[in-house]
Amino acid sequence: MSASAEKQTSSKPLEGLLVVSIEQALAAPLCTGRLAEMGARVIKIERSEGDFARGYDDAANGESSYFVWTNRGKESLVLDFKQPDDAALLTRIVSQADVFVQNLAPGALARAGLGSATLRRNNPRLITCDITGYGEGGASGLKAYDMLVQCESGLVSITGTPEGYGRIGVSICDIGAGMNATIAVLSALALRERTGAGTGVAVSLFDGAADWMTIPYLHELYGKGAPTRQGVRHPSIAPYGAYTTRDGRDIVISIQNDREWQQFCAVFLRKPDIAIDERFATNNARVRHGSALDKLIAESFNLLDTREALHRLSEANTAFGQVRSVAEMAEHPALRTWPMQVGDRELELIAPAVRAPWDEQRFMPAPRLDQQGAALRREFGEMAIGEPS
Repeated sequence: MSASAEKQTSSKPLEGLLVVSIEQALAAPLCTGRLAEMGARVIKIERSEGDFARGYDDAANGESSYFVWTNRGKESLVLDFKQPDDAALLTRIVSQADVFVQNLAPGALARAGLGSATLRRNNPRLITCDITGYGEGGASGLKAYDMLVQCESGLVSITGTPEGYGRIGVSICDIGAGMNATIAVLSALALRERTGAGTGVAVSLFDGAADWMTIPYLHELYGKGAPTRQGVRHPSIAPYGAYTTRDGRDIVISIQNDREWQQFCAVFLRKPDIAIDERFATNNARVRHGSALDKLIAESFNLLDTREALHRLSEANTAFGQVRSVAEMAEHPALRTWPMQVGDRELELIAPAVRAPWDEQRFMPAPRLDQQGAALRREFGEMAIGEPS
C-alpha cells in the first residue's frame, strides 16, 4: 500500500469539522458521540451542574455508564446562555461551527434568541439538528423520557407477556432518536457538499418509535388487529420462539420457510411426517395451531440437554439463539471491546457497531465537567474569569 493510500485509509471522515451541542441525557449525546467517533471535534455545552446524565449511576468506575458511553472524546464547556457574555461566547463558537445539535425543551433556545433558524442566518453553512420528544405539534408540551415515549407510541402495548406489559430493556426511543439524528446530520453534510448551504433538520423520539410501529399499525388499521403480547414468541411466524431444554436452558429457534420446517421435522424432531400434517404444513397453518405446535416442539426439547439440543439444531441447519444473561453476553465470542480510561482505571467498553478503516481500537475518555472551559474561552475570544490578561 502506498503512503498516500495508507494515510487516506486512516483518516477519519469528519476530521476538521466542528460540532457544537447543547445536550443532555442520551439522544443528543449519542448523536454527537457518533460524530466524534467519525473524527469531528465536539464541544459539549453544559449547565453549571452538568449534564444530568452524569448522575444517573456510578457503574463505570464511579462514573455514569450513560455518560461515558455517549460522551467519549468530547470537550466540555460550562456556559449559561441566558447571561449576555455567555450568549455572546456561544454565538462566536457557533459562528465557526459546521453542526449544531440541541435537545433542550422545545422553544428554549429560540426564546433566548439562539434558535436554529437564527443561528443558520448568522452562519449560512451551519447544519442545525433539533431533537425533541414529540416534534413541534400539539403534543410538544409533553415531557419525553424514554419509557414514557415507549408507552405513548404503543411499543409497550406489544411488548411483554400475555400477563403483563414490558418495557424494552434499554432506552430504545432515546437511542433511536440519537441514531436518526446522526443520519440526519450526515445527510445534511452530504447535501452541503453539493449546495454549499447548511440545512435545518429535526428528529423526535416519538417519530422514531412510531416508524418502528409501522407493521403493528398496518395490522391494526388494515388487517385483523395489532399483534398481542407474545413474550419470546413471534406473532406471525411459527415456530419462532423459546423452548426449554432438559437442563433448564432456553433456546430460541426460527423457521423462516417450509423447506426449513421440513428439515427441522426430519432431523431435530425426527418425525418427518409432522411436516406434512395439515395443521403444520404452512406457516399460516402453524400460526393458527400455535398451541399444538409449541406443545409438540417443547416435548422434544424437554428430552434433550442443551449440548444435545444445540448439536441437533446444527445438524438440521435450524437458526437458533440461546437466551443469554448480560454476564454471558459479556463472554460472547462475537463481542468486540475497546479500552477506555475512566478515572484511574482502564475499562473495556463495547466497540462501535460500524467497523471502519479509521478505527483506533480504543476510546478517548469522556470529559470532566468544564474540563476544557478555560481553553475554549481563550480560543473563542474571552479571557477565563480570574486569569491575568
